[in-house]
Order: sequence, then C-alpha cells, then structure tokens
Amino acid sequence: MKTNLNFINVIDLECCCWKGKPAGDIIEIGIAVVSNDSGKLVKNETIIVNPQDEISEFCTELTTLKPEFVKQYGISFRDACTKLETDFNSRNHLWVSYGDFDRLHMMRMCGKHMTQYPFGRSHLNIKNMIAVLEQWPKEIGMAGAYNKLLQIPITGVHHRGIDDARNIATMLITLLNKYRKNVDVC
Repeated sequence: MKTNLNFINVIDLECCCWKGKPAGDIIEIGIAVVSNDSGKLVKNETIIVNPQDEISEFCTELTTLKPEFVKQYGISFRDACTKLETDFNSRNHLWVSYGDFDRLHMMRMCGKHMTQYPFGRSHLNIKNMIAVLEQWPKEIGMAGAYNKLLQIPITGVHHRGIDDARNIATMLITLLNKYRKNVDVC
C-alpha cells in the first residue's frame, strides 16, 4: 500500500528515564498532525501510557509527568498503539520524528509488549533533513535546531511529548514553506 501524504504525523516519545541509564517504557506519545496541502498544524494531542517501569524523580523533573498523573490518565501500551492506528491512521501516513530514537524505541517497545508496530514503513528523520537542507556542519538537538531555524526559543515544556511534537511540526512546516515549489508533479 502506498503511503498517504495528505497528512503527516509528527511523533515525540517520552520515556521512563534515570541518570546514566538507557530509556525505559514509554510514558507519553506526543502527536502533531500537519496537513501537507495547507502546510498547517491541524491536530496536537498526547497519549499518556502506563509504564511497567517506575517513573523516577529525575524523569518527573525532566518531563513534568508525575507517577500519579500517568497512573490516572494512562492507557496500556497496546491501547496506545491501537489509538495511533484508529485515530491517526498511523499505518498509512508518513510519520516524522526528530532523530531516530523514537522509531527504534517504538520498535523495541512493540517487541517487549508483543504488540504490532503501529506505523507504516515511511518514516522521516527531520533531524537529518534539517541539517542537510540548511547545510549545517552537523545535526544538533531539537531545542537548538528550533532556535537556529526559527530564531526563537521552543514553546511549551521541552521533554513533554505534546509540546515537542508541536515544536517539531513547526520546524517541518517552516521547511515545507521554505523549500516547497508551486509545481504540479503529477
């Protein structure tokens, strides 16, 4: 099946984390949907996920997500994947993340939870794309890239999935507007 490019799903994951250790279970999936036709943000949501891992104080400081909040509003990882498929048609749309961590970690979590991967094969690493298009000598972090590209600081809370997804979508929209040509290809 061909990838539907009418809408682009921008995804940002937040995970259980501890100083000096690899990321654990996903606790938030931030999603921002960009209309490819209009080049505008049309939807921005969060999916809170109940982890099997503990949410450390370090993790709460970084993400602002408290264990009580996640427990109250979280759904299972499997239900979160189903929500991505049903509410965002994630299998059929191009999806974007800042770097490759989100794609790889989602694959790891699907394996851990024995859940079908909720995305199709079309993924765009905007961290690579920005560095190449803007001719930067190397890739840089999301907040730095946002500031360098838009010349303003990020909005919202950095390391909250909903806010980071919206900020990544803003960078994508900026690039679409900057590099898009008014040419009919088909």
